[in-house]
Amino acid sequence: MLKDEDRIRIGIIGCEILKKEIEQLTKDDPDIVHREYLEFALHVDSAVLKAKVQEKVNALEGKVDAVFLGYGICQSLRGITQVLTVPTAMLESDDCIGTLITPKEYEREKRVCVGTWFSTPGWAELGIDGVIKELHLDCAKDQGYEPMYFLRMLFEGYSRCLYVYTGVDAEGGYVEKSKAFAESLNLRHECRDCDLKVLRDALAEAKRLARKARSA
Repeated sequence: MLKDEDRIRIGIIGCEILKKEIEQLTKDDPDIVHREYLEFALHVDSAVLKAKVQEKVNALEGKVDAVFLGYGICQSLRGITQVLTVPTAMLESDDCIGTLITPKEYEREKRVCVGTWFSTPGWAELGIDGVIKELHLDCAKDQGYEPMYFLRMLFEGYSRCLYVYTGVDAEGGYVEKSKAFAESLNLRHECRDCDLKVLRDALAEAKRLARKARSA
């Protein structure tokens, strides 16, 4: 058995949308010594997201050997590992949906139905209010425009809500919440399984980086 001083130390900095899946993957992992999840929708402002991720990862310098960054590119994080002071492995995907079903399947599902809203346990839990927050649809509320007015306009081009089973579904009734979201916007509701390969690969890479840092 490894002594504590010999064990690699991995820190997790991730998006709260992926918290349930990352926690499920790492819950019994003794190498994880730090877990922190940032508020969803930071990617709406790319500069804010990049600055916040950089701040949180760099704050772990000297405390961990490597970081498992629970973010995909999310419009603004391409190349960020090159400016971080701690060896970091990020998710090889555009966003949380590509992370949970793989980029290849993400593109395939978009071809199956162009007007698809992708739902996950994290997004199902946030529901309508989460989408309104992400898209800033409450910006004209003081002028008498309710957020749902804009939301229904934006979703006119959507016809399907595709829920992704990730293995944490039973604990929070997320499928039913996803169905309620779909019904409120008159979308047909479908479900599919996930593939956590992107998460597993990122965790494996973080451990490789940690071992490399320890042996340097």
